[in-house]
Amino acid sequence: MKFGVGQPFRRVEDLRFITGTGRFTDDYRFEGETFACVVRSPLAHGVINGVDAAAACAMPGVLAVYTAIDLAADGIGALPVVIVLDHAEGGPMPQPPHTLLAVDKVRYVGEPVAFVVAETARAALEAAEAVELDIADLPAVVEPAAALADDAPLLFDEAPGNLALHWQLGDIAAVDAALQASTRLVELELVNNRIVVASMEPRNAIGLYDRESGQFTLVSGSQGSHMIRDFMFEGVFGLPPSQLRVITPDVGGGFGMKAIPYPEQALVLYAARKLGRPVRWQSSRAEAFLSDTQGRDNFSRATLGLDDGSRFTALKVETLASAGGALSAFGVYCPTLSGPPMAPGVYVIPSVATDVRIAYTNNAPMDAYRGAGRPEAAYLIERLVDKAAREIGLSPIALREINMIAPEEMPHRTATGVVYDSGDFAGVMKAGLLAADWDGFAARREKGDGLLRGIGLGYYIERTGVPGKEGAVVQIGTDGTVVVHVGTQSTGQGHETTYVQMTAEALGIDPSRIAVKTGDTDQPLPSAGGTVASRSMVHGGGALRLATGAVLGKASREAAHLLAVDERELDFDAGIFRVPGTNRHVGLLEIAAQVGGLEGVGDFEQLAGTFPNGAHVCEVAVDPETGHIIVERYTVVDDFGRTLNPLVLSGQVHGGIAQGIGQAMMERAVYDPDSGQLLSGSFMDYGLPRADDLPFFYVSTHNVPCTTNPLGIKGAGEAGAIGAPPAFVNAVVDALAPLGITHLDMPLTPGRVWQAIREAQGEG
Repeated sequence: MKFGVGQPFRRVEDLRFITGTGRFTDDYRFEGETFACVVRSPLAHGVINGVDAAAACAMPGVLAVYTAIDLAADGIGALPVVIVLDHAEGGPMPQPPHTLLAVDKVRYVGEPVAFVVAETARAALEAAEAVELDIADLPAVVEPAAALADDAPLLFDEAPGNLALHWQLGDIAAVDAALQASTRLVELELVNNRIVVASMEPRNAIGLYDRESGQFTLVSGSQGSHMIRDFMFEGVFGLPPSQLRVITPDVGGGFGMKAIPYPEQALVLYAARKLGRPVRWQSSRAEAFLSDTQGRDNFSRATLGLDDGSRFTALKVETLASAGGALSAFGVYCPTLSGPPMAPGVYVIPSVATDVRIAYTNNAPMDAYRGAGRPEAAYLIERLVDKAAREIGLSPIALREINMIAPEEMPHRTATGVVYDSGDFAGVMKAGLLAADWDGFAARREKGDGLLRGIGLGYYIERTGVPGKEGAVVQIGTDGTVVVHVGTQSTGQGHETTYVQMTAEALGIDPSRIAVKTGDTDQPLPSAGGTVASRSMVHGGGALRLATGAVLGKASREAAHLLAVDERELDFDAGIFRVPGTNRHVGLLEIAAQVGGLEGVGDFEQLAGTFPNGAHVCEVAVDPETGHIIVERYTVVDDFGRTLNPLVLSGQVHGGIAQGIGQAMMERAVYDPDSGQLLSGSFMDYGLPRADDLPFFYVSTHNVPCTTNPLGIKGAGEAGAIGAPPAFVNAVVDALAPLGITHLDMPLTPGRVWQAIREAQGEG
C-alpha cells in the first residue's frame, strides 16, 4: 500500500508546525483570565522565617498572593511519589512531602515559595518582585558524596544523613567472590553529568474552575493528560480524578521532564477555584533552568572480571546518585529500577550486582530524562568494555564478539533477571562496522593536518515500554471521516503520522480522511497512560491494532448482511468487502454511512518490555592546541524489530544522537559547591549542540522482530541518546590514547580536553 506501514510517509503534523498554525498551551485564551508568577527561593538552603506579601498585595492589578500557610488552611496536599522502594537494609525509603510551596525551609534555588496572581503578566511579575522573603541562610551541599558525609547539612529530618534510598540488585557477596576468582580485573570510575532538559517549549499551565459543577480544567503541556490527572489531583486536592479534565494540546518537547506533575499545575487550579477566574502561568527560560527536573547526575565505580579466555566473569557497580532538593515522582527510578537491570548490556556476564545510594542535595529535583537510567547503564558498560580491551591488548571489536549474547541463546535471561526476547547483536555490530568503514579508519587517521583522530564504538540495549495498558478508539462517521482517539501524547515524535499510517493500512482508507485526537481526559478511551519509556507505538500501536480490528469485525458482519452471504465468504482489501468470484462488493465507508457510523475500541496491555539495540560508530578529530573536538563521521545501525515509518524513525534517532553528543561534549549543569547557586543558568553558560557541531548521520536498521508484542516492534524514541555518549567518548579516548590518556569524564569540553593533553605531556 502506498501509505502503508513501512513506507516513508511524510509527517502529517509538520504543515501546521512550520506554518505557525499549531495550537500550543499559550494559544489557548479564556474570558476573564488572570496571570500568575511564582516567587522562587534565591537561596539553595535556608529556614523560612517569614513571607511578607503586604506590599505586593497593595500593588495595582494584584488579585492574590498565596503562601504555604494558605494552602495548608485549605487542606492542599503534596505532589505524589510514584516510585517508592525499600532500603537494602529493610524498611521503606523516607518520603518527605513535596509541597507546592515551601513550608518551613527552602532546599534549592528556584523552589516555589509564593504564588502571585494579577490582572496582567507584568503586574504579576512586578508584584512577585515586591514579595519580601525572610530566609535564614543555611550551608548547602550539591554533590551526592558530600551530601552523604557525616558533617553535611541535613535537608530533611525524615532522611537522616541525607539518604533518600540505599538500594541493591544482585548478590554482592557472590559477585565479590567471582571477581576474586577472576584472572584479571578492570576498574573504572566515571561521572554521568547532570544536565538540563531545555525543551523548546518551556512548561506552562492554565487552570479553570466551574463553581456550579465543581469541575476543574487544566490546560498544560505534558506527556500524557491522564498521567498528570491521575498522579496529581486526588493527592493534592483530595477529590476524585473525575472532577478534573486535563487538556494537553501540541507540545514542544518533553524528554521525560513533562511526564510528571509540577507545583504550578496544581497552583493554577487552586488559584482558579479561589478567584473564580482562569489563571495562566508560563515559565520563562530562566525559570526552566531553575525549576524543571534535571537528568542523570551520578558517580559510579565499576569492576569487571575476565577469565583466561577474555570472557567476562562478573560485574560490580557502586553508584552515588542525586535526588535533588525534593523527591520527584520518579526521582529514585532512574538509578534503581531502570538503569542497573540493564548493566550487563549485550554481554554474557554470569554474576552482576549493583549498590546504589541516592542523596538529597541542594539543587533542582532529579527525574527521568530521555532514556531514564538506560543511558547511564550503557555508558558504564561500554566504557568499561573499551577500557578492558585496551588493558588486555584486544581490539574493542574482538572483545565484544567474544562476550556478546548469541542469537541462538534467545530468549536470554541476564544475571540481573531481565529477559531479552530477541536480537542479533553481533550481526548488528558487523553491519554498523561495515556501514562506518571501520577497517578504513586507519588510513583516515593519518591525514597529516596535526589533528588527533579516533574512532569509537558504543553498543546499546535498553528496555522500553514499561508495563501498562493503553486504549484506542476508531470512529468512522457517516460522512466518511475517521477519527482515531489515543491516550499517548506526542511531544514532537510524529505519533500523528504513524497512527494515521497504521489506520490507513488496516482500513484501506486514504490518510487524508483520518484525524488523530489525543491529549484530553474527556476522550472516550477505555484506558490511557501516556508517553514514557518509548511505549507509544508498542502500547498505543497495540491498542490501535485492536480498535481497527474491532471496526472491521463490525463492518464485516454488516457487509455479510448487505451482500446476503456468510461472513466467512467475504474478502477485504483496499477498503472494500468482496464476494470472491462475483462483482458484488460494498465499501467500508459505504457501510458506515448506511448503519449510522462504526466504532471500534481497543484496550491493549503489554507486560513484557521490548529491547531495541544498536551499534553507534563515531569518528572524531581533536585539535591538540585547543582541545576542540570535531565529530567527522557518525554511523548507526539499530534493531527496532520492525520499522513503521523510516522517516519518522530516522528523525527520532537523529534527535537522540544530538542530545547524547550534547551531554558527552558540552552539556553540564554546574552549581556552586558552597552556595548552591546555579552557575549555568542560561544558554550563555550552558552549551547545547547546534547544527555545525554535528555531521550528517548515517542511520539504518538491521531488524530482528520482537516477540513480546503483536506488531513485532521495539521502542525507538530514546535509542539515539543512549548509544551516542559511549561512542563519542570512546572515540575521543581512542584519539588521545597515544598520549596515555585512558579516560575523561563527560562533558569533554575543549578546556577539559586541552588540560588533559597538557598534563599528559607533562605541562599541566
